[in-house]
Amino acid sequence: MPIPVWQRLLAVLVYLLPLSDALPFGQALVAQYPALGLLLLPAVPVAILQRSFSFGPLALGGLLLFFVLFLAVVRNPNVPYFLRFNTLQALLVDIVVILIGYLYAPLSMSLGGLVMRTLGSTVLLGVLAVVLFALIECLRGREPDLPGLSQAVRMQLY
Repeated sequence: MPIPVWQRLLAVLVYLLPLSDALPFGQALVAQYPALGLLLLPAVPVAILQRSFSFGPLALGGLLLFFVLFLAVVRNPNVPYFLRFNTLQALLVDIVVILIGYLYAPLSMSLGGLVMRTLGSTVLLGVLAVVLFALIECLRGREPDLPGLSQAVRMQLY
């Protein structure tokens, strides 16, 4: 049975979350290649939404959006499987990006600027490649098969 178009479009939108969290890594790359900024432009509203919910020094917008997607979409059996699968996979990619961000901060103090710009550019390009692959697969109505992640997603949803 083919996946309806509305499910395909919503599945594409959830992959904007990891892309929005990867935006800070690629500032040097976007400054060098401004055309790349056009590919990243759809993730900017999600990044603004994440940073708009702050309580004092804590910016909890990203955490709030994460839990809303997890509880309202992934754990809701009334949501179609295709959306649940893609949402959980996007959340797992987002977790990887967040963990890299936590490692990136201490490394930036000890390593040189060129090494950190290279690492940040690599992270951004890797996340962009994953998101573009997922976008193409979702628009085709197929589950994006990311090695390791897709298997974990299937185990969680069954």
